[in-house]
Amino acid sequence: MKKLMKIGSIIVGVFVLIIIVGSVYFNSTYPKAIPVSKVKVELTAERIERGRYLANNVAMCIDCHSTRDFSKYSGPVVPGTEGKGGEIFGKEMGLPGTIPVKNITPAALGDWTDGEIIRALTSGINKHGEALFPIMPYPNFTIMSEEDLYAVVAYLRTLKPIKNEIGEKSLDFPLNYIVKTLPLDSYKPHKAPNKSDMKAYGEYLVTLASCNHCHTQSKDGEPIPGMEYAGGAQVDLPFGTIRSANLTPDVETGLGSWTKEQFIQRFKSMSSDQVKDMKIEPGSFNTIMPWSLYGGMTEEDLGAIYEYLQSLKPVKNLVVKFTPAKH
Repeated sequence: MKKLMKIGSIIVGVFVLIIIVGSVYFNSTYPKAIPVSKVKVELTAERIERGRYLANNVAMCIDCHSTRDFSKYSGPVVPGTEGKGGEIFGKEMGLPGTIPVKNITPAALGDWTDGEIIRALTSGINKHGEALFPIMPYPNFTIMSEEDLYAVVAYLRTLKPIKNEIGEKSLDFPLNYIVKTLPLDSYKPHKAPNKSDMKAYGEYLVTLASCNHCHTQSKDGEPIPGMEYAGGAQVDLPFGTIRSANLTPDVETGLGSWTKEQFIQRFKSMSSDQVKDMKIEPGSFNTIMPWSLYGGMTEEDLGAIYEYLQSLKPVKNLVVKFTPAKH
């Protein structure tokens, strides 16, 4: 009996040793080393303005990395908090862990090189070689043109520095290991589609805006095939459950009956100061869709987005946009 127990102890010890060695090897191998560009971005007025537009109205850097006031419709950004981070994405939203949104003002990025910022945006690796959780949509940003990337970097450099220490993410097993395998290969510079090709340009904007993240249902972290942009993805919040709209051109349940003018006007109508200050009664419907920021897009860009969405395969999916919380 003692001999069997001794053999059992040896087996357990060997198994534990294998796990420890494997863990050390994995953590020293992943995420893979991705080179950092030595580029130095010139801060021109034109480039900064383009970056402001992209970060505030298209790619939504400022939306996620600021404080939002959800006592008002669509949670507009609280003035003076632009880029400070601090919002927490956690298990109450269906996520496998706790992911705090980082500070992206010069108070936090001041010692980052331009190349390190670009690597984070396009590959998902921070200054310290750590993998970012893909709620930061770097897989989408990797299609960003080189000039647009430079513009975003230039704009971030001009933000007011705000000191705001942010905690580190904490992910459940096995995602804490899986996330280290997700970063992408180094960015390969390319140009944005020509605006004369409205569909291609619209797809570019839709990708940067990460519309697919909210408007595609997923299962076990993977988009459900055939449900791309068909809405129904839900977020559980204290006041109830909200679900994203169907963006496909299905006539009955999507955008198939919308004209381009109606689509553009829907967004532009949400950018007024009156809408931004619209108070929401506690427990009433609200949305995480940052209408006031998307409403700042140009009519040309919104029109291109419409053209792309209308080219998608129609998917019949009737979405119940809101279910109040039960008390």
